[in-house]
Amino acid sequence: MPSPFPGMDPYLEDADIFPSLHGNLVFVIQELLQPNLPEPYFAKTNERVWVEMSARYIEPDVDVFASPRRPQRTRSARGGAAVAEARRVQPVVVTVPHDEHRETQIDIWTRRGSEKRLVTTIEVVSPSNKTPGQHGRDLYLKKQREILDSDVHLVEIDLLRGGEHTTAVPLAAAVRAMGRFDYHVCIHRFDNLEDYFIYPIQLANPLPEISIPLLPGDGDVRLDLQAAMNRAYDAGPYRREIDYAHDKITPPLRPPLAKWAKSVIAGHGHPESQA
Repeated sequence: MPSPFPGMDPYLEDADIFPSLHGNLVFVIQELLQPNLPEPYFAKTNERVWVEMSARYIEPDVDVFASPRRPQRTRSARGGAAVAEARRVQPVVVTVPHDEHRETQIDIWTRRGSEKRLVTTIEVVSPSNKTPGQHGRDLYLKKQREILDSDVHLVEIDLLRGGEHTTAVPLAAAVRAMGRFDYHVCIHRFDNLEDYFIYPIQLANPLPEISIPLLPGDGDVRLDLQAAMNRAYDAGPYRREIDYAHDKITPPLRPPLAKWAKSVIAGHGHPESQA
């Protein structure tokens, strides 16, 4: 049973839910691409791992305090009294918790004999990629720059309305060319440096079928993003995890879209939705 929404489900953008969707979507995209790739191409997932300072608060394991001690009086060389300060104190333990983060992307490779070549990287943009100050964003932008400067195609799928613009296409240029959009796919081909191929996506519409580039002369492979989303949704816990009648959509929708979302939920038997 698919999501009640025709395309992207805005309830899935919640920070507690999207990481699970991200993993499912990456796996499904690899699964859908694999049988359609011509030999000797193949799709393979790759993982980025980093450590980020946690927002969680954890009490220190040990609190160490230094209590005042009486100074010891000693005799000076001239016979007078001297004061020797006590210096042996214990350090205070300050615990700064860190969380390990993992993100997976899909890489398309081709093989010529014993040599393998990376042809295309497909990224599903995550909340950490769009959050300023996050190490995950710094790592993502660094990798993005490396790919743009290489002989590798870059496909970026952004299904998040919140956060800072992250895909390679400049936001102002994209808006001038297409108007306002809720989500988008950005494709940069290494053999066409100046052009970005953008699929603008509106919340009320199904996700598009997109072209995944291979090496020049080998054509493209089609990927049905809506089919991938439907399978990722069905594989996850979302229809049980989300209470469509009462949960809030985060980030909030613009008023016209909020009204539309309520009607969608009402049409699926949740008339009290607070979208």
